[in-house]
Amino acid sequence: MTNQTEDMMANAIRALTMDAVQAANSGHPGAPMGMADVAAVLFNRFANVDPSHDQWADRDRFVMSAGHGSMLVYAVNHLLGYDDMDMDQIRNFRQMGYRTAGHPEFGHAKGIECTTGPLGQGISMAVGMALAERMQNARFGDDLVDHYTYVIAGDGCLMEGISHEAIDFAGHLGLGKLIVMWDDNKITIDGSTDVSTSMDQQARFLAAGWHVQSIDGHDKDMIGAAIEAARNSDKPSLIACRTIIGFGAPNKQGTSATHGAPLGADEIAAAREVLGWPHAPFEIPQEIYDAWHIAANRGRTGQNAWAVRLENNAQKDAFTASVGAPDTTAVTAAMTAYRKRLSEDAPKVATRKASEMALEVINATLPNSIGGSADLTGSNLTRTKGMESVTRDNYAGDFVNYGVREHVMAAIMNGMSLHGGFKPYSGTFLAFADYCRPAIRLSSLMQQPVVHVMTHDSIGLGEDGPTHQPVEHVASLRAIPNLMVFRPADVVETAEAWEISMNSTTTPSVLALSRQGLPCVRTTHTDMNMSSKGAYVLREAAGARDVTLIATGSEVEIALNAADQLVANGIKAAVVSAPCFELFAGQDAAYRAAVLGTAPRVGVEAAIEQSWGKFLGDNSAFVGMTGFGASAPANELYEHFGITPEAVAKAAQSLIS
Repeated sequence: MTNQTEDMMANAIRALTMDAVQAANSGHPGAPMGMADVAAVLFNRFANVDPSHDQWADRDRFVMSAGHGSMLVYAVNHLLGYDDMDMDQIRNFRQMGYRTAGHPEFGHAKGIECTTGPLGQGISMAVGMALAERMQNARFGDDLVDHYTYVIAGDGCLMEGISHEAIDFAGHLGLGKLIVMWDDNKITIDGSTDVSTSMDQQARFLAAGWHVQSIDGHDKDMIGAAIEAARNSDKPSLIACRTIIGFGAPNKQGTSATHGAPLGADEIAAAREVLGWPHAPFEIPQEIYDAWHIAANRGRTGQNAWAVRLENNAQKDAFTASVGAPDTTAVTAAMTAYRKRLSEDAPKVATRKASEMALEVINATLPNSIGGSADLTGSNLTRTKGMESVTRDNYAGDFVNYGVREHVMAAIMNGMSLHGGFKPYSGTFLAFADYCRPAIRLSSLMQQPVVHVMTHDSIGLGEDGPTHQPVEHVASLRAIPNLMVFRPADVVETAEAWEISMNSTTTPSVLALSRQGLPCVRTTHTDMNMSSKGAYVLREAAGARDVTLIATGSEVEIALNAADQLVANGIKAAVVSAPCFELFAGQDAAYRAAVLGTAPRVGVEAAIEQSWGKFLGDNSAFVGMTGFGASAPANELYEHFGITPEAVAKAAQSLIS
């Protein structure tokens, strides 16, 4: 196909971008107009996608890491012929009820591989997709898994700190199917990039082990040759595409004025002249649609051939199962039997150890669970017997050594989950949850059921001191919508948390786990997963309640001991274990009322009180932390900060005296 045709394919992206941003009176025309040539060549010559089978497992992935340039994605998907991206969606860019949000939102429309906008997240999730591709390929071979992950990233993506973690990790593992096209336009919102960075990005990528090229991002032949060379490299590839932001807008191109505002009617008219685009707003000639549909038809042909290979492949059932929902029946059966043994044996172990024990069952049951840790494997206990590390020489492994890269660890898990084929979990200390938070937030937004094991969950970790003692982290994680935060009290609740987390299909989980040993408080087995209720009566009062003690995690033991003291003084106390506030909030009003009762309530948690409001109500008290911790043995810290059975009993007595 001639460069002239690709010129018109690219100009269609530019025209739709200009018109949609103008109609919305908001948006970012600069990046889509600047990278339109790259996108046209990529999809016309290389990218393998089938709009009629948008979930085709072996499709190429395209990630617009510079998510503010969302109109490039919407324009491309419209031109390719995705059936949910008609011109009405383009006309209503950024409007309520339409799929064309200001930034690409996973699940809003077909062909959007992940939610981007927070810069650096897209390239990092793409690393996870590329890793998942290699790992699936190692399991199922080229006939079923052999595709590329393409990324458009901007200067901002590469400035964000997470990009360093992602680039380093991808280079280390030799993810040769990952191709990043950098929109090197040298413009930021504040002006030229040289006001804030002097980084030699190409040297940075080279140092991390990438294949690096530099091209004119408006020269179609150079673009095509560079992508071809990248596809033939066994290293991840960076193509530095020197572009002009807002290309085609004669008076504003090359300036920050095109970054985040409509061009204006006069400039759009001038751009139409410069680009040789005489068509009315939102009008695309049929011959340009036809050119884009050739690319879509190439993908359809590829998908049809793949479907035949799958049908005749000996691993068809295993592959189909790997990309499907988890086998909840198998997980529930295995974990129910395991919990019964735990209640009988009643081991006293730290919940981080209880997690490792539960994972032995989980990993023996699910063939596609993938573990990992941010250089804390021996502390998080996320690696079970027989697991092998994933390396550039062994993508068939099932444990990822993320290194000290908590942020990208969380983002890579998102990418692996989005890609499909695996159920990822990973570990770090709870105090480092803030390093992961932006990626955790996106997993919640995208409804990706990844699992974060976060150990050393309170002052109970002891001597490492306040830098490592999380006091505000549980509350801040509970503030994220669509995130289950578990703080289990013992081995049984930990097993229940794992069962819920691994059976989840739309909600990610955080397991906040103790360093110190905790007694088994669930010594009577129930087939029902009690933690699935979020909170439940662990020990009812003998008669009408005088007070209800509500606790989580390691403080459930303290609440039980406090209840004993109260009973000795003639006060009838019930104890409620509340391992997951979010699941409890989802129960019906009658159940919540029955659990909480009408008596005064005391909340107990070695953390700040924030997030306890709905549990406690007005006639209540809270025993926990009001500030940061200290460096000392755990038992001394609990005494020092007044988180003791005596303190809980005293708080209860003050409410009923």
